[in-house]
Amino acid sequence: MTPEAALNALRAEADPTRAAGVAAYMKVERDYLGVPMSVVNDLTKGWRQTLDIGGRVALADALWQTDIHEARIAATKLLTQARIRPDDAVWSLIKSWVPDFDGWAIADHACMAGHRRLMANPTRVDEVEPWTTSPHLWTRRAALVITLPWARLNNPKPGDIAVRERVLGWAAHYVDDREWFIQKAVAWWLRDLSKHDPDRVRAFLGEHGPRMKAFARKEAGKYLK
Repeated sequence: MTPEAALNALRAEADPTRAAGVAAYMKVERDYLGVPMSVVNDLTKGWRQTLDIGGRVALADALWQTDIHEARIAATKLLTQARIRPDDAVWSLIKSWVPDFDGWAIADHACMAGHRRLMANPTRVDEVEPWTTSPHLWTRRAALVITLPWARLNNPKPGDIAVRERVLGWAAHYVDDREWFIQKAVAWWLRDLSKHDPDRVRAFLGEHGPRMKAFARKEAGKYLK
């Protein structure tokens, strides 16, 4: 599967009317094809089955460079898989995309690919931590979004709890960041964690909640009784 063939397959499913609606919703300047996500899923599933890891990394890189909305999402889906061995090239490519993030949709898809690579090798959290002090809003946000699996574990091991506490430390620093998307990311992390460790979220909100924006406090406590 060449990049040209992949783009042609995406363009063959384009819907200009849908594309205009997606562009208006995303509010980010780039090309939109209007391809439904179900179709992107089907296409990338087929591509994954025909490519080795090196081929998938190369195709994902090429699709990302087009800066087309659906092509970038397809790039992330090519790399979203629990078991990839070896995966160093995959992780390196995902990291290289982070400075390009300029909106939540593509960033979230890329972070979902990153979830698997972090869980496969939790020491990579060390590489994520510098993102928390980046001047780039979307890089700071990505540090929380890409580590969400640790908020969702039902039976965390001691190492998982250590990562969880580390990320909560980042979140505690973030509560003074007035950016809406940062506050939302903190609330998202706490809301998901509250389903598994409500007492820890109550403790966090008791200490840091007064400095959070009201909407974020409400969202963080959504599932707390």
